[in-house]
Amino acid sequence: MADESPLIRSLRAAVAAAPDDVPLRLHFGELLLAEGRNDEAVAEAAVALQHAPGDADARALMMRAMGMPPAPVTAAPVTAPAPAPEEPVRPETPSPARPETPPAQPPAFDWAAAEQQVQDVVGPRFLEDPQAADGEGAAGDAAAWDVDAPGSVRLADVGGMEEVKDRLEAAFLAPMRNPELRKLYGKSLRGGLLLYGPPGCGKTFIARAVAGELGANFLTVSLSDVLDMWIGASEKNIHDIFETARRQAPCVVFLDELDALGAKRSRSHHSGLRNVVNQLLTELDGIASGAGNEGVFVLAATNVPWDVDIALRRPGRLDRTLLVLPPDAAARESILRYHLRERPIEAVDLGKLVKATEDFSGADLAHVCETAAEAALLDSARSGSVRLISTKDLLGAAKQIKPSTEPWFAAARNVAMFANEGGLYDDLLAHLKKKRKL
Repeated sequence: MADESPLIRSLRAAVAAAPDDVPLRLHFGELLLAEGRNDEAVAEAAVALQHAPGDADARALMMRAMGMPPAPVTAAPVTAPAPAPEEPVRPETPSPARPETPPAQPPAFDWAAAEQQVQDVVGPRFLEDPQAADGEGAAGDAAAWDVDAPGSVRLADVGGMEEVKDRLEAAFLAPMRNPELRKLYGKSLRGGLLLYGPPGCGKTFIARAVAGELGANFLTVSLSDVLDMWIGASEKNIHDIFETARRQAPCVVFLDELDALGAKRSRSHHSGLRNVVNQLLTELDGIASGAGNEGVFVLAATNVPWDVDIALRRPGRLDRTLLVLPPDAAARESILRYHLRERPIEAVDLGKLVKATEDFSGADLAHVCETAAEAALLDSARSGSVRLISTKDLLGAAKQIKPSTEPWFAAARNVAMFANEGGLYDDLLAHLKKKRKL
């Protein structure tokens, strides 16, 4: 609007750029109320309540903007009990200790009227369980293990990393999508895929993308899901997980941090951990189920594959290995765009930023965007005027942050050079030679 002050215009742009920032929206609503724009202040308070239904500041702003008195914050005063209707108060017995009429109290806030006014803006705070009326909660029917339905994430959503996608297609996806060709060439679906590489490079995201490509359910397993203090309970948990996956087939079982779940038994001093690995080997072979693991696809991820028990990588188990490297230039651009999509930015040169973030993991790139946003926010708070995030902020953040992948490559270098039995780490060795890190 033409008659708006520069501060109002700046805050309106900031709220549009960060619609989920409740404190910023409330500050904007207060300024609107101070300028007499009560209707606009009510709308901002309503949107804030949609994001934070229990926010007391948002409720107070709405009450003031609607001209309602503030809700009392103290306990309700104790008043004299009303006389029973069959015994009216006699005029000849007045009570001098108390006034005949209690002091007037401010009317309570009419939440029903407020809800009626903003019902098109603010949704219900809680969704009722349709089975609750029948006395049956959803929790009683839930499976013991959370299985995610087939997601919408596909390999096309993974930016760049074409070499990884090609390897997945050739070794894993193409045989599963083409059962006739698989039968013609005698291709077996036994075995699984082990993803390894530096932390924060998207191994879990790739696993979800594979499940999306297959239209399969997704079940994540970590060490905390399995270990139990009682003898035999951990092994039973492993068996129950795979039984759930077989019932929910097609299903992708994702073993996260495999080095903790399937550590080398020769290094395990606790018999419970060795028994967990033994049970995991049995389930991967499908012996316990009798019908095998038809329709169950096993993916695993680890940062330290050299600590995984060698029996887990035997043919027929996790026999396919895929190195997931830090995102390439195309992937870095896609990740940066994702993390900047809802932030107030100004003429960001992604080309310069991509060049300055070589060897950064996906987590490092997210940290770069967060650090740049903190710098712009601090400047805005000090100056009182909203400032957009610039290329200079992002390049400065990238200069401050060191790639978290460097320590991993330093440790992996010795393994690739001196412990590459059977060519397990040939792909890692080739990458190190290409980067001249040998």
